Amino acid sequence: MFAKAFRVKSNTAIKGSDRRKLRADVTAVFPTLGTDQVSELVPGKEELNIVKLYAHRGDAVTVYVSGGNPILFELEKNLYPTVYTLWSYPDLLPTFTTWPLVLEKLVGGADLMLPGLVVPPAGLPQVQKGDLCAIALAGNRAPVAIGVAAMSTAEMLTSGLKGRGFSVLHTYQDHLWRSGDKSSPPSIAPLALDPPDLSEEKGSVQADSTVQGDMRRLTLEGEEQEEGEVQQRCGEKSLSEATEDPSVGGLNPDPTDSKTLQEQMDELLQRCFLRALKYRVKKADLPLLTSTLLGSHMFSCCPEGRQLDIKKSSYKKLSKFLQHMQQEQIIQVQELSKGVESVVAVDWKHPRKGSILEGSEVRTIVINYAKKNDLVDADNKNLVKLDPILCDCILEKGEQHTVMKLPWDSLLNRCLEKLQPAYQVTFPGQEPIVKKGKICPIDITLAQRASNKKVTVVRNLEAYGLDPCSVATILQQRCQASTTVTPAPGTKDILQVQIQGNQIHHLGRLLLEEYRLPRKHIQGLEKAPKPGKKK
Repeated sequence: MFAKAFRVKSNTAIKGSDRRKLRADVTAVFPTLGTDQVSELVPGKEELNIVKLYAHRGDAVTVYVSGGNPILFELEKNLYPTVYTLWSYPDLLPTFTTWPLVLEKLVGGADLMLPGLVVPPAGLPQVQKGDLCAIALAGNRAPVAIGVAAMSTAEMLTSGLKGRGFSVLHTYQDHLWRSGDKSSPPSIAPLALDPPDLSEEKGSVQADSTVQGDMRRLTLEGEEQEEGEVQQRCGEKSLSEATEDPSVGGLNPDPTDSKTLQEQMDELLQRCFLRALKYRVKKADLPLLTSTLLGSHMFSCCPEGRQLDIKKSSYKKLSKFLQHMQQEQIIQVQELSKGVESVVAVDWKHPRKGSILEGSEVRTIVINYAKKNDLVDADNKNLVKLDPILCDCILEKGEQHTVMKLPWDSLLNRCLEKLQPAYQVTFPGQEPIVKKGKICPIDITLAQRASNKKVTVVRNLEAYGLDPCSVATILQQRCQASTTVTPAPGTKDILQVQIQGNQIHHLGRLLLEEYRLPRKHIQGLEKAPKPGKKK
């Protein structure tokens, strides 16, 4: 429901009578909460706001915000907890468990399919169709999503854990979560032991039931199962079904690419592999099971709208691809136990295609290449002879038989022009966010409304990791002025914040002093009102 940005209609402080009614509703809907716990969740004196919004599909939702975090939301007169609330009360709802690689699919708006469930030794929680449930990841009881059961537990088991299990309403990392402090799930030990990690045991295991067999095939039945079964059990459909189904938008390879589907999959496979090594795998993780590298790291590095399917690549198997990467001296793979391979070493300094390079790095690479291959002209040190590789890299078709040498500055400029621009945004405690293209500055403008009143409009907050709804709430309180969040004209996923009056001074202090954004990435600060003038 909150996979895409929502539109805020109003944001007001709760009245005393509404606060009492909310407490009564919470007590009725969640009878396991004691009186003290209800008082903690819906405090008597602390600030509590009611936010009315429209989800991207038009659903009217009421959100209750306490301490800056959404704690509850109401849809069609039904009250639901958010993940922030479930982290404080992890036993509030019956909790089902899935694999970590499934989370990305849920955040993207997919429902949870039954093949993705992890069956604990004690069995599945007992629920009826329509019951509200929490969803956690294997190894941590802190819920990461809430959903409504599409069938009873008995029906789930009768079906052999096939079909749609839960209609997901809200997840960690969705836009409702982003409207809070964006904290991560706490680490809460499971009540019972997770299924044992049998991925390194020899042979296969005879399951006692169909349910256990489906669960254990994810880790037991060798490389073919790892590459196929895991991919098929992580989303709403199997990857083979999704890529062949035209109704599932964005899952097919890029139709505008002139390369064959196999060549595109080869490039995607290598890209996910390199990004996994660069941003996810740490030295302390080694030795790392090749199945874990694929399931926990490479899948999550797949670009939005694409699906990684090794069988559609020229390698067909993960082992063959990793063998090629070993020949490239990027990694070392060893069979630490019979039939089970692990990555035991990574050359972190290995030059990789697709890596981010600064201009100075490009310059160094080109200079070293020219010197190593004796391409500097002996008669004129300012000229570089172009070998076949440089010709293919930087010359146009009509130049390849006419241009034999280039000055250093021309050679370097052409190399830089051939590279795709990109930018990287880093936030404390988070992995760097890398995006293609040039980063747009935060744009602040003043607009005149029909009532002859000025409003301050700010756009492109998302590019710097700022949530427009959170910024609007802060400005509303500080400026004592009404704020609205609406889609920016002419854009699809960009929101703009409007504040009544000329509030550029307050906005500048927030962006520069508190968020500490570089001034060069903010345009429009010069339009702040001069001292003594009306806003």
